[in-house]
Amino acid sequence: MDALRQVDAWPAGHVAVGIVTEGRVAATSGDGERVFRWASVTKLVTALATLVALEEGVLDLDEPAGPPGSTVRHLLAHASGLPFDEGPPLAPPERRRIYSNAGFETLAGFVADRAEMEFGDYLAEAVLRPLGMQCELRGSPAADLHGTLGDLLALGRELLSPTIVARETLEEASSVVFPGLVGVLPDVGRMDPNDWGLGFEIRDGKSPHWTGSCNSPRTFGHFGGSGTFLWVDPDAGVALGCLTDLEFGPWALEAWPRLSDDVLAELDA
Repeated sequence: MDALRQVDAWPAGHVAVGIVTEGRVAATSGDGERVFRWASVTKLVTALATLVALEEGVLDLDEPAGPPGSTVRHLLAHASGLPFDEGPPLAPPERRRIYSNAGFETLAGFVADRAEMEFGDYLAEAVLRPLGMQCELRGSPAADLHGTLGDLLALGRELLSPTIVARETLEEASSVVFPGLVGVLPDVGRMDPNDWGLGFEIRDGKSPHWTGSCNSPRTFGHFGGSGTFLWVDPDAGVALGCLTDLEFGPWALEAWPRLSDDVLAELDA
């Protein structure tokens, strides 16, 4: 696919990128077997494991979890008030969209307690093995999943056409939760609103953004500080995943939207 050739000019030492559409991997570029750290793209998998726990009756979205007044739903949607890292809440729940690794670590601990097993084991049983993913969680459930492009595209395929959760569950998770909350999209800027679903960032009308201008407002996904991303555009029926070894920065905000737009344009031609 011509659009993928542009990644060869990116400043990263290693890049692996691929497209999923119509239930299959349509094109890839780069070393599909290289293991990368996914950084915050990890949160998509942790959120998916939480949705499996919901459907299994292990937990309920509206039961208390995290700081006082917070629920599982608040933790998933970065609306619990917890800060980016450890520390006391910065605001009451549902007041602001405060992006929080600590919130996802609290969430994973809650799932583990309810499931009566280590979170890494639950993640493997609930998500990784059913999807044929060979990823390894090497630390925080907010940021330390390591895996290949094939693993990432398996996740993209699942988020386009779910098999381990009901489609209705995924549709709820990829819809705006607590609409209207203002917040900062890390390393991008203040967004009003900073829309988020249950673990999935939602594009809506955000500008600037790491997805393309041609992506539909319903596009959802996540990017990671290690130079990684996965977006799913349900209107286009396309998922685009990217793994690099270069930290997120201005280069990514220039390169990723261009790649996204070119991929969508080529698929639509």
